[in-house]
Amino acid sequence: MAFNNQAFNQAYGKQGAGTAYAQQYNKNKIMTATPAELTLFLYEGAIKFCNLALVGLEQNDLVKVHTNIKKVEDIIVEFQSTLNRKYPVAEDFNKIYNYIYDLLVEANVKKDKEVLEKALAELRGMRDTWKEIMFKTKNGTNV
Repeated sequence: MAFNNQAFNQAYGKQGAGTAYAQQYNKNKIMTATPAELTLFLYEGAIKFCNLALVGLEQNDLVKVHTNIKKVEDIIVEFQSTLNRKYPVAEDFNKIYNYIYDLLVEANVKKDKEVLEKALAELRGMRDTWKEIMFKTKNGTNV
């Protein structure tokens, strides 16, 4: 599974906080990661941005809500674009990603906390499943 740098930079590379050492560490972490780890990083980033959008809702900061939901949407689109369509399970993943994307759009339009929390719960479930797969396949290397 290959990912573009924009999705990674959005999730991990350009956070604006931290020292040059921390930024270099994050860059090295991404550049040396396995494809399975990269997927995990994207799930973690999507969860982080969902949480930031929820904070934005609590603060009534609509720009923060919109900006962070759009980041999650971008990650979902990245997941969809990297699905290997030669396997039938890819269509199942695509349906889940479409569902999450639709939840995000609805949450963004309506500024609805409950809908955003549903999207977050789905992302956490996907991340947790991915972690289990990584464990059972020795970090995705024994597939």
